[in-house]
Amino acid sequence: MAERPAVPVIIDCDTGVDDALALLFAVRHPGLDLRAVTCVAGNTDVDGVVRNTLTVLERAGAADVPVARGAERPLLEPARIAHWHGTDGMGDLGLPAPDRAPVPMDAVTLLRREILASPRPVTLIPTAPLTNIALLLRTHPEVTRNIERIVFMGGAVGPGNATAVAEFNVWHDPEAAAVLLTAGVPITMYGLDVFTRVVVPGADVRRLRASAEPGTRLAGDLLAHRPPARGTAPRDEAAGGLGDAGAVCAVADPAGLTTRRVPVEIALAPGPARGQTIVDLRGRAGESELHDGERERPLVDVGLDVDVERYVELYLSTVERR
Repeated sequence: MAERPAVPVIIDCDTGVDDALALLFAVRHPGLDLRAVTCVAGNTDVDGVVRNTLTVLERAGAADVPVARGAERPLLEPARIAHWHGTDGMGDLGLPAPDRAPVPMDAVTLLRREILASPRPVTLIPTAPLTNIALLLRTHPEVTRNIERIVFMGGAVGPGNATAVAEFNVWHDPEAAAVLLTAGVPITMYGLDVFTRVVVPGADVRRLRASAEPGTRLAGDLLAHRPPARGTAPRDEAAGGLGDAGAVCAVADPAGLTTRRVPVEIALAPGPARGQTIVDLRGRAGESELHDGERERPLVDVGLDVDVERYVELYLSTVERR
């Protein structure tokens, strides 16, 4: 049987620790063709994101992948930087500055160029606030004709992490997330409900950290900075969560993610629910619909369960090249 051609992918990220884990996986998986990386503020300021992204790609042996600087703040909100990734966004690992600069064009321009130039429809993987993607869709809607699917890390069916109900990437720019849902292409939501579950055991993290190969060792150091969320794994102080990298695993191996296609919308009103991803799992109309009629809402393939061991093994075998 002939090998399947690699899936062309573009990652839009706010590199951070787990975005870096996602990049390391994407450049090393033989079934993925990483065509570009675009950067947006989130885990750190956008210039820090660009620096971190270039450094990770160099460590991974993928210094030829084009990288572009994108939005430095959300569409409406002020810039708000996450506090989970250290002062440099990369766990304060003391990584060297990159040897190259980003391409001389903005993120939206690079996204449009690479999507339309791809001989096969592209899969977009946003692992960050969705500002760049919203700007792309509103400025260049013609790109949707060559987008296979958008698999985004964001949202939550259950509790949030930025607020009681909102996940950080969506909370950071709710209007951009709402624009994403109107893209008119298939969308998969890899939310907190599966995000927190994929945890690499401590023994594997220690093995990665002891590797002589720079990219593999970096993956171990990054995982060591990402302890599992409370209540998601057995107590193992050395274990580390894959986080955003799980969304890229879901592109490489969709069968490891159990999804359900349901209506999803974003809460945009001011107040404690702003940024909530409202996922309708009811399966039937409620009193609101019976009284006021059905509203048109985007349908999204929402991740509800994940094969943890499958994705851990997939990640390790890819990053270690075994």
